[in-house]
Amino acid sequence: MARPRMTPANARRAIAVARLVAPVVTPYAMRAAGYARNRWDAVRARRLGIAVDQLSTLSGRGTALHARLTRLAMTLHELGQRRQRHAEFVEQADSRLADLATAMRAAETMPSARRRAAHRAVAAELDTIETEFLRRLGLDSTPPPR
Repeated sequence: MARPRMTPANARRAIAVARLVAPVVTPYAMRAAGYARNRWDAVRARRLGIAVDQLSTLSGRGTALHARLTRLAMTLHELGQRRQRHAEFVEQADSRLADLATAMRAAETMPSARRRAAHRAVAAELDTIETEFLRRLGLDSTPPPR
């Protein structure tokens, strides 16, 4: 007949070992967990095309879309600073991007079907702004006719 594996003596022995080992192992485990979290954040930020410090401002289901919106706004501001002839376009696009950011925040609380529709509409609007942006830079993204 097999003996039970966990006996009161075995339990006391396990607790004694844990009391000795835990203070030694815990700092290393915490450091490893922190390192893993930092690496995961760096990978996520790289995928989204943003800096790691901006990652905390983006959350929710529309994170990638919100990152795209933020990145486009930053790029438009760079264009406005370098080329004054595009100032009117940058001002209009910046106003539109602010409206889209508000729509993204509002979509977070919507039911899933409405949220997906809102995200599709925001993505389509971003496509339009990006296309105009590239056209103004002379980098039309449409392929040449054959």
